[in-house]
Amino acid sequence: MKKQDKGFTLVELLIVIVILGILATVTVFAVRGITDRGQQNACDVEARAIQTAIEAYFVENDQNDPGGFGDLVPAYITEDPSARWDATAIFARTPVSIDAAADGLTTCAP
Repeated sequence: MKKQDKGFTLVELLIVIVILGILATVTVFAVRGITDRGQQNACDVEARAIQTAIEAYFVENDQNDPGGFGDLVPAYITEDPSARWDATAIFARTPVSIDAAADGLTTCAP
């Protein structure tokens, strides 16, 4: 009688599982870096938009700085960014970084 091998051995299955685990780990860390860079870029773009709105306000209002974000809405920016930005720091024109809030939302912080 001839013995026929059917299926995979335990060692072959373990090797495949280890390889898949390594690929999954590499993918997770690669995606995490992309997400962080995307959030930082979004904060940078939003900061530039706010700075442009401040400059436009300054030019159109006799060289006066706005008192806060409320002075910029709706003429210069469409919505109040105070949920993500600190008005006193942004008007001081400090560099931008991102912070993760306790609720999981990303906030931009100068």
